[in-house]
Amino acid sequence: MTFWDRYPTWDDAKAAWDEQSQAACYKHPLKRLKSQPAVPAITKQTKRNLRWKTLKYLVSHDKEGIIKEHILKRPFYYGKQLLRSWMRKRSYEVDGDLFFYGTDLKKFEELLQDPDTLLVLGFSYCHKPFECPSKRFNDLCLHDSENGVCQQCFIGQCIHASSKDTVVYAIPTIHYIGKKMMELVDDNPDKKVIFVITACEMTLQMFGDWGNMAGLVGIGVRLGGRVCNTLKAFELSERGVKPGLTVVSEETQEKVLKLIRLRREKERGKKR
Repeated sequence: MTFWDRYPTWDDAKAAWDEQSQAACYKHPLKRLKSQPAVPAITKQTKRNLRWKTLKYLVSHDKEGIIKEHILKRPFYYGKQLLRSWMRKRSYEVDGDLFFYGTDLKKFEELLQDPDTLLVLGFSYCHKPFECPSKRFNDLCLHDSENGVCQQCFIGQCIHASSKDTVVYAIPTIHYIGKKMMELVDDNPDKKVIFVITACEMTLQMFGDWGNMAGLVGIGVRLGGRVCNTLKAFELSERGVKPGLTVVSEETQEKVLKLIRLRREKERGKKR
């Protein structure tokens, strides 16, 4: 049973979570993000020819042949989809910290309430707390509602608030989540796969075309804090070298929870 299942309404569960999170903060204070000078989300040098750099990175690091295997199943379709995305100035639309791929907020809220969709929640490993009991660079998440660290973690909160028909991933690498998404598309031909995934702005820019190629629809949630803003930093983070912490702003957390709530209410068939 998730934490949210213990309470009769969403508001009751949210209030109880916030109360225990505040208590845990006093008993087991976590290392917080230290204030840092403002830095560009992506450096000017990295921005140049970013789409070609992304293609090179994906192909050169595709050791399991995930991309090749999937594209060869429908080469003409995926080729057309990718070219169509490349012809656009950018692969997404932005509203604050939310990046929209193939949708807008109103349409996505409708998809969340559609029983023929499969929702994926994905969380970049770099905004796990430093004290995470599951460690950081992996796809594990304990989300133990009795654990003082998990009680303060936004990822754990989202998992406990999610509906039972939601698939959740902690994401260590871009190839990891790419493989998982492709498998979900292949294994659920009767479902439309939609997503809400957290990532730094550079990642959201780099891989939007590939989500469009696969016909995925969803929202990328921009992380703040110690984000990757160069390819070198990104490649290091893909190997688990990420000493800094990234965060989802409080305002954006509320937006994400609102989306999760819509999904949960769809499953319950009544307002929570």
